[in-house]
Amino acid sequence: MDTADVEAVWRIESARIVAALTRFTGDFGLAEDAAQEAVAEALVSWPLAAPASPAGWLMATARRRAIDAIRRRTALKDRYALLAAGPAVDDEIDPDRIDDDILALMFISCHPVLSREAQVALTLRVVGGLSSEEIARAFLVPVPTVQARITRGKKTIAAAGVPFELPAAGERRERLGGVLSVLYVIFTEGSTATSGDRLLRPDLAYEAIRLARTLAALQPDEPEVHGLLALCELTVARFPARTGPDGSPVLLEDQDRRRWDFSAIRRGLAALVKASTRGLGPYGLQAAIAAAHASAPSVEATDWDRIVVLYEALGRVAPSPVVELNRAVAVAMASGPAQALAIVDELIALDRLPGSHLVPTVRGELLARLGRRPEARAELELAARLCANQRERSVLLRKAAALS
Repeated sequence: MDTADVEAVWRIESARIVAALTRFTGDFGLAEDAAQEAVAEALVSWPLAAPASPAGWLMATARRRAIDAIRRRTALKDRYALLAAGPAVDDEIDPDRIDDDILALMFISCHPVLSREAQVALTLRVVGGLSSEEIARAFLVPVPTVQARITRGKKTIAAAGVPFELPAAGERRERLGGVLSVLYVIFTEGSTATSGDRLLRPDLAYEAIRLARTLAALQPDEPEVHGLLALCELTVARFPARTGPDGSPVLLEDQDRRRWDFSAIRRGLAALVKASTRGLGPYGLQAAIAAAHASAPSVEATDWDRIVVLYEALGRVAPSPVVELNRAVAVAMASGPAQALAIVDELIALDRLPGSHLVPTVRGELLARLGRRPEARAELELAARLCANQRERSVLLRKAAALS
């Protein structure tokens, strides 16, 4: 077995192993450290002699590392004795409890005592099985920064005495929003990178979908879980057509819709049906907007009036300046750029998105449609200066140049 095989096994089994170790030791940080040590040992030993049961080998090795760590803690001798006399390794991952274990792991990784950055890093590291290097590469931050976030996160959880258990049903519903928000942040960065030289980060987007599917399987009665999954599936369906062979962005009106992933669209629509059981929430409404795009044969044939209504509903249940800006785009398509420009100018007057390249981008497009070319060019040039993603910036500069 080579490095890729070790990574594949870890990506699949990491959440189960860390969850089982955390339940067994009662120490989240210790469990994650022991599991990482087991992976490091696997990278050395598996190429020489592949184990018959890779997951069992990782579990057994991680358990030994946990026992060694506890033995070194002289104040915890009693706990070491309990562990040493514990059940056999093969019995440690209880198939009747594993679902709850992984769900508890998600809620710990997204615990409200942590900062959002730490929640994202811990979720990707502990539940997703990504290395610090992969997380750093995905978010374009130094590896030591990611490692520091993970270390601080584990220390914060330990200091707060967060138990390894599922929150009560009422508290779980309150904290579910935080879990969904973290998955949404991960997916959003994957679907449109905030900086760097790539528009898409597919690995990050697909990891968010994998985690959303896991959460949907564990929480099947929560409509917003299915709403987020539907949004992710319907958005990722357009990935094959969103960039050209050289990685340059392809605008929606120029995309070859035959290249869209129709199996992902079907999965997204099925998840949207489940999200609609008790009325659509914020993620469900965004998924419904994505479904309107996915179901249309072209930009011109898109039901823009329906999209405007959906954005108005989204603005009532989850108001934000980004929602208003997207509503302006839909209004421009449904009713013309003049009405949309009034919405954008109001956002500017209220200083709702200071420093964002999105406002001058949309305003520049609207001004161009109104024939106000010098103003449009100035807005698009401003947007390019504010945009940190090199691919998006190049598109904005080309549009500005075309208005000369």
